[in-house]
Parts: sequence; structure tokens; C-alpha cells
Amino acid sequence: MPAADEVRESPPYPAYAAIAATFAGGLSAAALLARLLGREPREENVFDLVLISAATFKAARTISRDEVTSFIRAPFVEGQAHEGGESPKETGDLHQAIGELVTCSRCIGTWVAAGLAAVQITAPRMGRLLTWTLAAAGVNDFLQAAFAALTAKSNELERLSS
Repeated sequence: MPAADEVRESPPYPAYAAIAATFAGGLSAAALLARLLGREPREENVFDLVLISAATFKAARTISRDEVTSFIRAPFVEGQAHEGGESPKETGDLHQAIGELVTCSRCIGTWVAAGLAAVQITAPRMGRLLTWTLAAAGVNDFLQAAFAALTAKSNELERLSS
């Protein structure tokens, strides 16, 4: 039997259920709004999937890791949210569940993807602008990382040949 200080609280299942219900409710509301506005989703193709994937990647990483969005994470995490390496507060309630959501790029990515898809259907011009902007920023992240890696490798090879 574990010592009293080793007993961990169970995960905040009611809060997880509330978050899941909010997600489903938000998607349902977006679908209803689209129907009321007479907006039908267009047929998507592989390019659209790649585009929304790149946009989702960028937005999810920005929300869960970047300093500029630390104000979103701050109420729900231990330590200094500004540094990007924070962990969710272990409160056993909705604060913990939201902290787990906003510090996990894969988790918040699901919400971002749903939000982008909803905006593309309910407000197509804004959705397209937002998705293309985030996708371009996501591709930029990869290009910057590739450039830095190539530059470092080039510098390393130059030092070795000297």
C-alpha cells in the first residue's frame, strides 16, 4: 500500500467530460450556424488537407509553446508560463484539464483544426485568410529550421576542412 504522500488524485474526469461536451457543442453550433447561413461545405481535396494541417500545426504550436500566447496558459500551469516548458497545475479540476489541453500541441491541435474548419464554412473569406496565413507561417517554421540546420552543417564542414 502506498504511503499517504504517494497517493495521487485521480484525473479530473468530470472536467474532461465538460471539455469534450464543449468541443462537441461547438462543432454542433458551427454546423447549425452554417445551415442557417446557407453555407454548405465545399468538396475538400488533398491540397486542402495539407493546407489545414500546416495551419493547425502552426496555431497549435503557437498556443501550446510560444511566449506570445503565454497569457493563455498562465492561469492553468505551474511555474512561469512565459518560458514554454510549463506543466499543468495538478488541482484535480477544470483548471488542470484546461492546463493539460493548452500545454499539449496535439490536444489543442484538435480544437484548432475544428475551429479552422468551422470558420472556413461559416465565414469562408476569413477562414481562407486565417488558414493560409497560419499555413504559410507553419511552412516558414520548417524553412527556418532547415536553413539553420544547413548553415550549421556547412559551418561544421568548413571547420573540418580547414
